[in-house]
Amino acid sequence: MSQRAEQIMLAAEKRTVLGKQVKQLRQEGWTPGVMYGHGFDPMPLQFEARSLQHLLSEAGGSQLIGIKIKGRKEPEMALVRDIQRDPIRQTVLHVDFYRVMMTERLTAEVPLEIIGESPIVEQGEGILLQGISTVEVECLPSDLVDAIEVDLSDLTELDQAVYVRDLAIPSGMDVLTDMDEMIVRVVPLVAEEVFEEELEEVIIPEAVEVEVIREAQVTETSGEED
Repeated sequence: MSQRAEQIMLAAEKRTVLGKQVKQLRQEGWTPGVMYGHGFDPMPLQFEARSLQHLLSEAGGSQLIGIKIKGRKEPEMALVRDIQRDPIRQTVLHVDFYRVMMTERLTAEVPLEIIGESPIVEQGEGILLQGISTVEVECLPSDLVDAIEVDLSDLTELDQAVYVRDLAIPSGMDVLTDMDEMIVRVVPLVAEEVFEEELEEVIIPEAVEVEVIREAQVTETSGEED
């Protein structure tokens, strides 16, 4: 099963303050950002800091966000592309949004959500080891989901595993990740250290990379400002 992404809205204003002057903008309770995309000129924006922080804590990287720009009637649909944070306080310093075309397929990383319990793990006879935590998919923006569920309740024996090929993929979505990639596996307690050495390190990006199919890479614009 999967969780269909619900549309959420975020208010924004066009930003005229650029470069090093954004420090003053942050002191006034705003967070600078930019929105760009295919056939769309980069647009500097500013967001109310508290609203943005709340949204980023709730929204997943594959969740469509309606950016309601002051002075415009219709919101622009976008995905979070990059988040810059203060290394100490972890406050958001800058955010990039990628504007999507609802009729244009894109690729995105969708998180995997673990649900249920493995009976053999609950009984203390085994331990659960996790492999990948996201899968790369290709679909229309309207077909994106917040997460794809991974049910552990069927793992009743040692060495049983769930692979990408076992996932219930929503219609309209094509999985690009190798079908033989392991998601979770139940192993004996004594074998835990051996399996951990064999598992490759998985790096989970804070913001999901989004790429439009058959489209050249978008030039980053936020770095010059901060």
